[in-house]
Amino acid sequence: DAQMNAPHPGTNFPAGYHPQYPPAAFQGPPGHTGYPGLQAAYPGMLAGYPVPQADYSVPPPGCSSAGPVGFPVQHQPVYNQPVGPAGVPWMPAPPPPSDCPPGLEYLSQIDQILIHQQVELLEVLIGFETNNKYEIKNSLGQRIYFAVEDTDCCTRNCCGANRPFTMRILDLMGREVITLERPLRCTSCCCPCCLQEIEIYAPPGVPVGYVIQNWHPCLPKLTIQNERREDVLKIIGPCLVCGCCADVDFEIKSLDEENVVGKISKQWTGFVREAFTDADNFGIQFPLDLDVKMKAVMLGACFLIDFMFFESTGAKEQRAGVW
Repeated sequence: DAQMNAPHPGTNFPAGYHPQYPPAAFQGPPGHTGYPGLQAAYPGMLAGYPVPQADYSVPPPGCSSAGPVGFPVQHQPVYNQPVGPAGVPWMPAPPPPSDCPPGLEYLSQIDQILIHQQVELLEVLIGFETNNKYEIKNSLGQRIYFAVEDTDCCTRNCCGANRPFTMRILDLMGREVITLERPLRCTSCCCPCCLQEIEIYAPPGVPVGYVIQNWHPCLPKLTIQNERREDVLKIIGPCLVCGCCADVDFEIKSLDEENVVGKISKQWTGFVREAFTDADNFGIQFPLDLDVKMKAVMLGACFLIDFMFFESTGAKEQRAGVW
């Protein structure tokens, strides 16, 4: 009793005052094991969770403190949000296979890619050409990448669909994992030299392949090459690429053009969209066990095909049946 009644520093309170929390300097008498647990009618308690007092300091965002013992751990918000339009889930990143460039691990477990070009309101209203933007998804509709064209205003509106461009392909963290470079080339089918070409880099600055146009009087023909410029596959399109109310397929074949291993399809999106916009949808199919570098090169081939055959004003009017 003498010890309990002895004065302690910081405990000289007015009569009738009962602090909610003991002073930090108060250590308790010898043998003291702690303070009694919270009662059901303890002030500030509601449904088992504490209500912060007026002077209670709120931890800053990102604080990983678990809080008092016995209280549930509250999950902090995640601030590294994906880029691109909201509302579409991103594909979870699979474990990267060996010798896989960073960012291409998403392509290792899929055999189909869907590419959806976004409609630009400025192009629809006044015909002003803006940088193209694309959502790249898997067959489940989960977003894999987001592609953004990077060209200046003068190049876009003076050269039109024949313009050289840089296409930057970003992952869910906004990192550029693939870069496509299309140089300025001749567009006449009567000229067998200086034909269309696109270069694929993954990561940026490291070439993984090329797609070059082969001269043919009637058929669209392209060759897929690896980083050493060795021919790997062929792409052959139909004689007429302006089919109305139907998909347009570009077959991916072996070098001898005997076996079909996949295809790049321009998907029909309806009369209104085809007639008044140049926003196109594409699908790419390839073998599941194909090298991820070649899958990235096929992605570049799809963008080259879009600009060569489906980006111009005359091409979209032919597809819609206006001509």
